[in-house]
Amino acid sequence: MADWEIRPASAADVEAVAELRAEVLRGDLERLGRYDSRRVRQRLRDGFAPECTWVIEVGGAFAGCVALRPDAEAGCHWLEHFYLDARLQGGGIGSGVLRVLLERCDRDGVRVVRLNVLRGSPARRLYERYGFVVEAEDAVDVFMVRERESDRRCDARCDARSGARPDIRLA
Repeated sequence: MADWEIRPASAADVEAVAELRAEVLRGDLERLGRYDSRRVRQRLRDGFAPECTWVIEVGGAFAGCVALRPDAEAGCHWLEHFYLDARLQGGGIGSGVLRVLLERCDRDGVRVVRLNVLRGSPARRLYERYGFVVEAEDAVDVFMVRERESDRRCDARCDARSGARPDIRLA
């Protein structure tokens, strides 16, 4: 697995993240009949919250991002905008980033983490390995939830592929 680290995002990262989003989601959105090259980028720009986002770097270069947004009204955190350069997918980086985020959530007392993933996306298997279960589905999205368990442990497959543990501070 490549060495990776994460750093807090800044407003200056929005265009790189928007481009990566368009590249990573294109196949799934085309399969679902929903791809619009302008809209996929603009939706990211409109919702980008650098204070809740981290940039994933491999070898010091931009490789992806992930956001964890608190939602006090819903009593949860939303895992959003988790994109990794396609050339780096499948090598354990995504697993490592997700494990670090969820461990931090558990430590900080975050009881519920929610996300949505596009129907048919292989990312769903990653989320299921980390305890997310389907809560609802529609024609485009699968909504998943993970409730904290005090004795939750990632299975050996996740641990073997996860890598370093950078410090992440939750909002």
